[in-house]
Order: sequence, then structure tokens, then C-alpha cells
Amino acid sequence: ILQYLPSDILSYGNRYAFVCYGSFVDWNQMGDLAKSSGPTKVDCKDLKEFKQMARQGYWAKNHKLRAQVYQQLIKAIPCRTVTPDAEVYRDIMGNAASKKPSSHISLPEFVDGSPLPQYCLKAEAVASAHQIINCVAGQFPDISHCPSLPAVTSLLLHFSVDEAQCFEHISRMLACNEPGKRLLDQTFLAYESSCMTFGDLANKYCTSAHKMIVAIAQDVLEVYSDWQRWVLGDLPFSHMVRVLDIYLVEGYKVLFRVALALLKFYRKHKAEGGQGNQQQDSSKVKDDIQAFVKGIASNVTPEKLLEKAFSIRMFSRKEITLLQLTNEKSLQQKGITVKQKRRNVQLALNPDTFSSEIVSAKEMRDIWSWIPERFALCQPQLLFTTSTHGCSLTRYIVQYRNTDQQVCGAFLSTDWEERKRGGNKLSFFGTGECFVFRLKPEMERFEWVVIRHPELASSNKTQGQEDTASPGGQNSDNNGLQQPEKPVGDLSPFLSARHFNLNSKNTSMFMAGNFDSIIVGGGDGNALYIDSELNHGRAGRCATFDNPPLCAETFQVSLLEVWGFQDAMAP
Repeated sequence: ILQYLPSDILSYGNRYAFVCYGSFVDWNQMGDLAKSSGPTKVDCKDLKEFKQMARQGYWAKNHKLRAQVYQQLIKAIPCRTVTPDAEVYRDIMGNAASKKPSSHISLPEFVDGSPLPQYCLKAEAVASAHQIINCVAGQFPDISHCPSLPAVTSLLLHFSVDEAQCFEHISRMLACNEPGKRLLDQTFLAYESSCMTFGDLANKYCTSAHKMIVAIAQDVLEVYSDWQRWVLGDLPFSHMVRVLDIYLVEGYKVLFRVALALLKFYRKHKAEGGQGNQQQDSSKVKDDIQAFVKGIASNVTPEKLLEKAFSIRMFSRKEITLLQLTNEKSLQQKGITVKQKRRNVQLALNPDTFSSEIVSAKEMRDIWSWIPERFALCQPQLLFTTSTHGCSLTRYIVQYRNTDQQVCGAFLSTDWEERKRGGNKLSFFGTGECFVFRLKPEMERFEWVVIRHPELASSNKTQGQEDTASPGGQNSDNNGLQQPEKPVGDLSPFLSARHFNLNSKNTSMFMAGNFDSIIVGGGDGNALYIDSELNHGRAGRCATFDNPPLCAETFQVSLLEVWGFQDAMAP
């Protein structure tokens, strides 16, 4: 056993104690990880070097070295002035710190029923983790929702010399006050908005997997509510500890990357299994994903998982933060700030009640899968149809069918009232979330051209572009080793065009209209143009969406429908 247990010296006043990292670990469960090998020292204080080492797994085979690196990284986290440390824990626990902790201590409510993953810990170590978490609850009364805390506590116990040190490490992660840096969600609002943000990212970076989830789950947001648990809780220890190496260096964004990679592998697993896309209860989908992640070691190595995670081109931490804030604002506006029972509204269209003269319920679900997650809080509502309301240009446009039975449309991300800011002058407005689509004769969506070709713009941000390389290779973010000459990585489409340095205004002509017409897309033509009588229109190529004509270049509208978003919390 002594060959496995890394040792250190702790000072208690004038007394010294010989202690061991890994004293909480059941080494019989650790397999190859119990055998220390590789480097024994990290002589590094530069974040860029730490990042490269973490991705390459420099300390992955040496338990003691990993423990020392974790201590160094966590001590470097900028924290609030008054942050509880190990001595606070010892003072609070008093004589109890030397006694065997009770295995019957329940976890605080804010973990939302999340169990504590054992992660190769001894049975008594699980009780220690419960004791630490309850002490954290007493020192951080402002925490109201933190389901990831049990998993993080269990992991850090592996690399702590005693309960007090583990408590200090957890406290520093919770007390982090570095602007723009996020380690653990601590409120329901933050956690729920992160689930919506994950849905937005899945929609964009895991399109086929997201479409599959839309097809099989009644409530997609409910499935994505488990995304953090896939990483912090369900992954095998051998995989999770490699993720933790990078997470402690690079922060919250790593969790998004790994969860997206897991979603991609899950979709591949379903496809190889020949399993159909029959819709089922969301809880069954969640259980299926959980079972897949827990058993992922049989097919996917930790290195392969990280390679997939860091091969996903992603935007900067700043833009993730902006997207999360946007989702938080949407939740706040609807009064969703504490946990409550949510209706199953996400992409849930009841075929028995849904009624459209243009599209089927299945086609509308496909359209809804393209829409940003914050609109998941809303039910689709038919606002206008020419068959009922006649022909007038006072309302919004979403989709139409022409006399040749071609079905096309657009999603407009900005309130149409914005058109009035230009007075009588026709001017474009909107954000990169706008898109145009066609459903018949074939289904296809055309996004903002800058999303597909980020070289057309550079983001106005203080931080550089995010990483686009494999975990052990080169990268291009602000902490990386190389900076590209041109901006790479994708840009957040929810931002207005003013957030970017665009090479041409033609690439940001999203929507425009006045009393004479409605226009979607601009620059050397319009994606859609419909006259004031909602009777005739034109479809063409445009620079904003870089799309081919959606239908016949000139057409007559047979039927037009406008679908809006009704507040899901409204009676």
C-alpha cells in the first residue's frame, strides 16, 4: 500500500504529522491508476504551460503529482477576501474531526437529490464527503442550487490529505471571484440557464445528435438538464479525472466541451445500434444516456473523449457568458428563478391539438429544433393566417406556401417594432439568430453566413478566440500557444452585428420592412421579399444567409401563417 500512497507533512502548531494523499481511496478499485509512473515533478507557474500539460496528461499517471498540481491550481484561484480555509473546518468540527464520520449524514437540499459518486473511495470516505458538504452548506448560506457539489467533493477527496484540506479546496472553488470565470453553478437560475445554453450549443455543434433528441424526447430541455451530471457524476473515474485535470486549469467551458462530445458519441451509439427514433418519455431518454455514459469506457478511452471534445470548434468564454446571461434574463422575465415544476413545453407539439394548413406537427417540431433554447419556455401559437385574417402587412411573417406548393419561411429573432426606429426609411435590423428555411420540396436551413464562415468577421472582445485543437495539440485561444493570423472558431449568433467587425454590411442584413414590404436577408438580393398585400413575392440569393433561392424566384402566396411564442407560464 505504501508504494501507492503519496505522502506529505502537515504542521499543527509545533507538531508535525506524516500524512498521505489518497488515504480516502480504495486502491483495489483503482486498477492501473494505482501504479504511479511518469514525471514526479511539475516545475511550472505559467498558465499556458499548465494548459498544455493538462491536455497532454502530463501528470495523469502519478497520483501524488496530480494531488500537488491540484493544490497549486486551487490555491491560485482568485477568491473573496473572506474565504473559509482548512483551519475554519478544524475549528468547526473540533473533536468531531478526529472521530469517524457518520454514514447517515444527509446531504443539504441544494444538491437537489444528486447522489455522491463513490469514484473508488472507501466506504468511510463517502461519509467524510457528506460531512464536508454539510460544513460547506453552513459556511455558504447563499448557495441555493448546486447539484455538482457532491461529485466535485468526491473527486477532490482523492487528492486531499484530510477532510479539512478538501473543505478548503471546495471553498475556494465556490468563492472564486475572477471576472468571467465560472467553476460551479450555485443558484437555480444559473444552473437552468446553463442547461439552456447547452441546448443552444448542442443545436449548433451537434446538429444531428440534437435532432435525434428532439425526435425521441418529449421534453428536450428536461434531457439537457442532466448535462452536467453526464460529466460530473456519470463518467467513469478514469475519464472524469482527466477532465478534472483540464477543468481546474481552463474552467467551466471544459464541461460544455466534454458534454457535447458525449452527446456526439451517444448519437453514434444509437445509430450503430439501429435503434429507431420513436418518441418516449424524457426520463427514459435521460436514463439511457446515463447508462451509456457510465459504460463509455468499453468503447471510448479518456484520450479519445478529450480529442473529440477539443475538436469541436467553439467560441470564446466571453461569448458563452453572454449567451448564458441572455438565457438568465429570459428566465427572470418569466419569473423562473427558483426550482419549480415545469410543464413539458420544450419542442412538445401535441399532434392531436396542433393545427396548421401549411406544415405538419412533425415539420413544425423540426423547425422548433432550430430555434434558440430560451424560446423553449414558450408555446408555439398561431398569430396570423391569411385564410382567417386576410392580407395585411401589420403582422409578422414566419412561413408561407406558394401556388406551386413550395413551403418556405424564416425565423425572425428581433421584435418587429424595431423597424420603426428608422422612421420611414427602410433599414435592416435583427441578430445572427435569424435564419431562413425551406420545407418542401426538401428541408434545409440557411444560417447567418458568418456562422459558417467566421473568417468574414472578428469579434469585438477582450479575450481571444477559443481553442480549436486537440487536447494535446496546438490551440488558438487567449491562453494557448499560438495565435492565428485570422479569427477562427465560431461566433455566437445571438449577438447583434455591432458586436463584430464585419467586412461588409451585406453580411448583417437580417430583416427589414415598412408599409410596402417585408424583407428577410439582404446584400445583392433578398432571401425573401413579400409585398404589402401578402400576395406576391420574390426569393433569391442574398449575402446575409448565402442561400440559393428558397423557391421560385417570383411567386404568388397561396397561404401565409405567422407563429409566435406564447409565455409558457401564462394561464
